[in-house]
Amino acid sequence: MTFRDSILNKTVLVTGGAGFIGSHLVDRLLEQDNNVICVDNFDPYYDRSIKENNIREHRKHVNYQLVEEDIRNLDALRNKISEDIDVIAHLAAKAGVRPSVKDPVGFHEVNVMGTQNMLEFAKDKEVNQFVFASSSSVYGTNENVPWSEDDHVLKPISPYASTKVSGELMGHVYSELYDLRFLALRFFTVYGPRQRPDLAIHKFLRLMSKGEQIKLYGDGSSRRDYTYIDDIIDGVMAAISYNDSMYEIINLGNNRTVELLELVEAIEKVSDIEADKTHVPEIPGDVAQTWADINKAQKKLGYKPNYGLEKGLLRFVNWFEKVNEVTTQTKKLNSM
Repeated sequence: MTFRDSILNKTVLVTGGAGFIGSHLVDRLLEQDNNVICVDNFDPYYDRSIKENNIREHRKHVNYQLVEEDIRNLDALRNKISEDIDVIAHLAAKAGVRPSVKDPVGFHEVNVMGTQNMLEFAKDKEVNQFVFASSSSVYGTNENVPWSEDDHVLKPISPYASTKVSGELMGHVYSELYDLRFLALRFFTVYGPRQRPDLAIHKFLRLMSKGEQIKLYGDGSSRRDYTYIDDIIDGVMAAISYNDSMYEIINLGNNRTVELLELVEAIEKVSDIEADKTHVPEIPGDVAQTWADINKAQKKLGYKPNYGLEKGLLRFVNWFEKVNEVTTQTKKLNSM
């Protein structure tokens, strides 16, 4: 089984399916003739219209069903979803290290209790496969880079990271007790079209395009393993089809760490816009470096990243320019 293999005629429940990663996963699932049940509560963290645009084409598809509901409401999910489900891809979460420092209780309620609910839902519905979106942030301040799943020294330093560790551990419990195959995929700094507007690459390009200053936390030497969305979806699709063992934790990254200043230079190059930069103090909870060892993903999932940073950024910039041109035209029409 390789990451390019199709998984036809399955019913897949995707939580967070109107979001950045979720909507791309739904794209791929529908392309391969699967039935998709999208669960999303359209959390007001950012403008609802962004998610509505993400799923505009999905709504037209005969194999697509949208359930607008909160994963914290297990009874409502049970009442609204009656179909037999083959796979749950659980992507819904409150995301972000910095917001979690400000709202640790809210992050626990959604990411821990919500995940518990989805595992209970899987148990009740006798779902055989559960794919969980974890995060590279679970490694925290672990200095053994590149980070490997075999290194069990996790040192999370944010509430967000701790909720993802909790999800992985709960998955192990349910896998052992209820014969549920559980795969935790540790995503490394995902970017690409539809990326959330608060994330660095999107935020930087938006400000640069307006001639506004961008803030770099720290001295610009922090490093991230930036992973293009199509590569991440390849890995998730392979995990949805995976059947060799009952519990796995797998990194999905690009296996290259990029300094923040290098990232800005790359954005400047592909966008042909010079950045006005200023440095501000580091934020508590941010780690100095992320870097994925992807050997396990290659062996277990046939995973192979196809997008280097410049190639991925070019695609993102093209999308950004197209979307903002459409937005500008729409505003002009509405003002007439």
